[in-house]
Amino acid sequence: MKGNRATPHTRRYGWLKNNNPPGDFTKAPRCGAKTRRGTPCCGPAMANGRCRLHGGPSTGARTSEGIERIRRAATKHGWFTRERRDEREQVRRLMREFRKLLHETVIE
Repeated sequence: MKGNRATPHTRRYGWLKNNNPPGDFTKAPRCGAKTRRGTPCCGPAMANGRCRLHGGPSTGARTSEGIERIRRAATKHGWFTRERRDEREQVRRLMREFRKLLHETVIE
């Protein structure tokens, strides 16, 4: 054996990836996240309880500035915002009044 290279069947020492403890990786706690197939993920879990692929639940924004930033980022065009809905309703109301007024003036 040359240098520090390990042969396939030699025992390796030290920490595993993602801060999992050394030793038999099959004994590590499992992720358990629901896969697309509907079965639990069998990847070894990190300290947060999820594997490196699933990463764990998001904590989300906690401050009011962060929540506002996410709300603005999620708004694509503003068509369904309360202000725009109220504005469209007001336009419809005005159009009904104009039609009614026009109809009254034409008949007279």
